Amino acid sequence: MSNPQGVMYYDIVGDVHGHADQLEALLLKMGYAPSGVTYIPPEGRQLIMLGDLIDRGPRQIRVLEIVRSMVEAGNAMCVMGNHEFNAIGYVTPSPWEEGECLRPNSKASYVSEKNRQQHKAFLQQVGEGSTMHLEWVQWFRTLPPCLDLGGIRVAHACWDQEAVDILSAAGWASGKSLTDDTLLNCYLDTSRVKWARELLTCGLEIPLPEGRFILDKAGHRHREVRIANWRHWATEFSEIALVPRGQEQQLAGMEWPTELVISEITGAPVLVGHHWFSGHPALESQKLACLDWSVARGGHLAAYRWSGESALIDSHLIWI
Repeated sequence: MSNPQGVMYYDIVGDVHGHADQLEALLLKMGYAPSGVTYIPPEGRQLIMLGDLIDRGPRQIRVLEIVRSMVEAGNAMCVMGNHEFNAIGYVTPSPWEEGECLRPNSKASYVSEKNRQQHKAFLQQVGEGSTMHLEWVQWFRTLPPCLDLGGIRVAHACWDQEAVDILSAAGWASGKSLTDDTLLNCYLDTSRVKWARELLTCGLEIPLPEGRFILDKAGHRHREVRIANWRHWATEFSEIALVPRGQEQQLAGMEWPTELVISEITGAPVLVGHHWFSGHPALESQKLACLDWSVARGGHLAAYRWSGESALIDSHLIWI
């Protein structure tokens, strides 16, 4: 489909997690031209990255170089993933606990050890505490929590207009970096800013019954379950609870929360990542696509090539 003069179309790419080889292969497949350290998009198109550029993968610096160079050239935009947000908290001293950071990693505790392990590959590749490390964290602070591009809306994990408005009112939006004050509010349990940040970058999560937990790919326990709060067609709780295969028993006896109402998405389509889908990439609906197809677990790196349509089209999905 050709572009009317002056109209920009977008190629939206899911979670890369440091897998530069797959990212470069996907860019080439979509017709992006290598140029030194960067890539030039086909005329009339722009790259949109859904965050989680880092952690886990073998070539995280290369991923960051590609994305940052394209952003600075005006050839790409990138929203913040929960992993970039965590990287900021990992190095920011806590004003509430001496000798600790906002994302705990210094003291002997289960939480600190989990946080160190999750971030280990990134720290090894950039050199923990190095100038490079701190420069990349500073760049992460320039990433917006979401983008409303008119014809499409993108966020790392979930689109919620109330959450978007709260973060915008706090001064964090496209073109505005994450300030120290807003960052601290993102860690305050009583803050609506914290609620909004978690919803956009982590999605909706609800507590599991006492004694139950979900094991992630690294063996860490999570006492909440992610909810696909866009599946307005669902009638059973098991249809909206995003549980890793083989752990469905953790949902036994759970019923649809009475306070949870899922409305049909209206307006511009929404594109998210974060949720570790597996199998053959497919749309969730004509109004929502999840583009995280588990490249860091041997799955696919997926993209959606948006060309102005108001309803998403399966044939516009592309993957490596």
